[in-house]
Amino acid sequence: MSAMSRRPIACALVLLALTGAPVTGASSPVPSELVSAAREYRASLADLLPFREDAVAHARERLATRRQLVEDGLIARREADVAAQALSAAEAALASTHAEIAQAERMVAEAAAAAVLASLPPSKPGALTVTPTLLRFHGLQDWSLAQVTRVERFFAERFHRALPVSALGQTPAHDRLGFDHRNALDVAVHPDSPEGQALMTWLRARGVSFLAFRGAVAGEATGAHVHIGEPSPRRASPRAG
Repeated sequence: MSAMSRRPIACALVLLALTGAPVTGASSPVPSELVSAAREYRASLADLLPFREDAVAHARERLATRRQLVEDGLIARREADVAAQALSAAEAALASTHAEIAQAERMVAEAAAAAVLASLPPSKPGALTVTPTLLRFHGLQDWSLAQVTRVERFFAERFHRALPVSALGQTPAHDRLGFDHRNALDVAVHPDSPEGQALMTWLRARGVSFLAFRGAVAGEATGAHVHIGEPSPRRASPRAG
């Protein structure tokens, strides 16, 4: 069996580990298991990336060749159109894989944060807890996704660009690790960046709870983002999906 034929099987096994069907009486995954599962999922996507990149390169070469043949009158224009469609599909698949890797990085950070949060004492209302990898603010005001437009308006007025939303409510990625993210908003900004600092200041002033992830490992920015809302509780076991 070739390496390429084994790779989809390996990816499938990782996904099965992450999305296993609930077992009656099974306990919740411990934080260390969540971190390992998230990292394995990220690695499976990283392994797929070179194949996506090769597909784009080959599709681009085929399109260039067919366009030249069209100009030379050797093939019909339709064949070049088909090659252009194939390039668009390959580019879309590559972009999707990049997006999935970015989401997987955030999953690693959230899984690592679950381990940190489990070791911390309960936070007091209005308190800000700071660790090397995350910041936790326990706000007094209720939060719901109906307030997302207020956050978007603040960010657009302050930075003149759209709020970089990475997860709005529940996503398949959160399902894989068994996180309940239905009432949370993730924003793809580093908490130590000007955008992250301004966003956290704005949220604290309004009493809105948040978790700010610097990364899964101290000193690494991979997976950094700001989670608006209460920390996502874990389900009894990861959901199938």
